[in-house]
Amino acid sequence: MLKKFIIAIAGFVFVVGLLGFIKFAQIKEMSSQPHVMPASAVTTVEAVQETWRPVLSAIATLAPVEGVTLGADADGTISHIAVENGAAVKAGDLLLEFDTTVEAAQLAAAEARLAIARLDRDRAVELREKNTISQAELDQANALLNQAVAESAALRAQLDKKKVRAPFAGRVGIRLVNVGQFVPRGSPLMPLQQLNPIYVNFTIPQRNLQQLSVGQDTEVTVDAFKDRVFTGKIVAINPEIDPSSRNVSVQALIENPDEVLRAGMFVHVAVQLPEDKPAVVLPATAIAYASYGNSVYIIENMKGPDGVEYLGSRQQFVKLGATRGDQVAVIEGVKPGEIVATSGVFKLRNGAHVQINNEKLPSNSPDPKPANT
Repeated sequence: MLKKFIIAIAGFVFVVGLLGFIKFAQIKEMSSQPHVMPASAVTTVEAVQETWRPVLSAIATLAPVEGVTLGADADGTISHIAVENGAAVKAGDLLLEFDTTVEAAQLAAAEARLAIARLDRDRAVELREKNTISQAELDQANALLNQAVAESAALRAQLDKKKVRAPFAGRVGIRLVNVGQFVPRGSPLMPLQQLNPIYVNFTIPQRNLQQLSVGQDTEVTVDAFKDRVFTGKIVAINPEIDPSSRNVSVQALIENPDEVLRAGMFVHVAVQLPEDKPAVVLPATAIAYASYGNSVYIIENMKGPDGVEYLGSRQQFVKLGATRGDQVAVIEGVKPGEIVATSGVFKLRNGAHVQINNEKLPSNSPDPKPANT
């Protein structure tokens, strides 16, 4: 009985040992084979050299060439409003009028005193010629006449202040007063703005100051009118740099014949620089951005340690230029004709095996128009 038990134990140990030996041999054979990572699927594009005219882009605000909120020069009650809200007016057009009943009566009295003073002066001249009165009496008559003339002129000026006229041609806004309302001196009455042409005010960093000059072409786009580009020119560059931001203020003038652009609008401005620079153009998705330097992955044939060729990736650091839509200009690092990975770059490394699949390419348009806009 004991003998059978020993034989069974020995058989079990033999079987376990045999299985362990076989497994060890399999593991050793597998470890001796070279370990190859599976190929990463990427999309690619051929690097193309284009000539881009560089631009300086900035965020800008529109401002009127002439714009003011008209105020009251004197106290009074509004008696007449001559224009509707939003109406176009010419320089000198009557906008609104204050009640002038009292001033008109005062002017009539002053005109009567002026007429009497003029008659008195004429009689004094005749009497002086006959040597009937002294020169002092003639001088007093002239003084009284001049005083009456000045009084009438002052009342006419006061009456003119009761009539608010447009100081320049433009478009009035929504009035801030109504007929019958008493308005104290200095109170706002209505806005008036000239919208064609219109100013574009923006700032740029001081490092770009040498690239700007008066007369440079500008292009302005606004979110409210995505399909339109408004063109103009730089008309002024501030001689002073803002010490807090180190930016310089720039002003451009653009045409706005339809008056669709309004003061205060948020717009994008691009200043056309005079130099045309060649650059290799790639989709922005091809760039692997990093704090230590931006790079791309060149896809090319490589040789492995065993001498077998395969399609692999090579990391190449690049110097970037301007961007335009989905595209970015590469100034240094990529040659025209090289094949560059445009998607899946985050999982690539030097020497990695790749598989090209260009069935669905990322967007590569200089002027993209997303469907949801």
